[in-house]
Amino acid sequence: MEPVFLRACRGQSVEHVPVWFMRQAGRSLPEYRALRGTGSILDAIADPALACEVTMQPVRRYGVDAAILFSDIVVPYHAIGFGVDVVPGRGPVIAQPFANRSDLERLRDLTGVDIAHVTSTVDLVIEQLAPADTPLIGFAGAPFTVASYLVEGAPTRDFAVIKGLMHADPQLFDQLLERLVSITVTFLRAQIAHGARAVQLFDSWAGSLTRDEYRRFALPATQRVLEGISDLDVPTLLFGVGTGELLELMSSAGSTVMGIDWHVDLDEGRRRVGAKPVQGNLDPARCLSGVELGVDAAREVITRAGREVGHVFNLGHGVLPGTDPAVLEAIVRVVHDEGRAGV
Repeated sequence: MEPVFLRACRGQSVEHVPVWFMRQAGRSLPEYRALRGTGSILDAIADPALACEVTMQPVRRYGVDAAILFSDIVVPYHAIGFGVDVVPGRGPVIAQPFANRSDLERLRDLTGVDIAHVTSTVDLVIEQLAPADTPLIGFAGAPFTVASYLVEGAPTRDFAVIKGLMHADPQLFDQLLERLVSITVTFLRAQIAHGARAVQLFDSWAGSLTRDEYRRFALPATQRVLEGISDLDVPTLLFGVGTGELLELMSSAGSTVMGIDWHVDLDEGRRRVGAKPVQGNLDPARCLSGVELGVDAAREVITRAGREVGHVFNLGHGVLPGTDPAVLEAIVRVVHDEGRAGV
């Protein structure tokens, strides 16, 4: 029988509601800070032994029902030499942002050699997860979100440059996303080939789009990514921030599970995506005020999740750096003990 996380993703009955946390590995854990020091995150990801240990830390501490690979959505683009760095406190920064057709040549095909450090990490993690049969989640950035970094050159709040490109030269934008689809499919298939048993596609900035923009400029590429791995029979999860008004459209992309951020009540999110299993959606900020308030907030999500099959408990975005690990430990316990969706 498959682990509870995978069964919940497939809309099957479970012994307890599964739980994991986006960004469960990282800055909120003292053992992570002690291990990492102040080096570059891309250097840490390039070290399979270190990346494996970081991936495993929250599994040991929290008893979550899935591990997620310690990596970053820009890793494939750093690997092909596009000129990406991850600046502490700022995020991905592009030395020479994508601006014209000649830049398409810089987005060459991703090869196994390019990401050998990632697949080596997956191999090490799978070996450590095997005794407890805990699944590993691989992941990648959805094409629109990756494009927003490559075109803007850095994180943005207004998305003016990428929206200018979308509307001024939609043909070039389509060509850009087609290159990103190919790279993303290769990246996900490699993780799955080495043992990842589910994958999540992060479309973090899809919420910046109108419904028409999402339908025209983001949805087709996301569909092609999911179609590109559909023969591998692993659950796929799709997640974005501020996407409440897009949930019905996103749900049509073809993922197995739809991630719901904290802006939409979970019962309403379940209604919007129909019969599809859902993941979410505790507000990460509710975890910053101590165990009691964090557990109260988790119980609110559990209540809204109801009893129907198909709920994976998670936050509505990533763990915030100031989160006390004791809060997440308590939330895992209460979800396992009191969750009723599919139990």
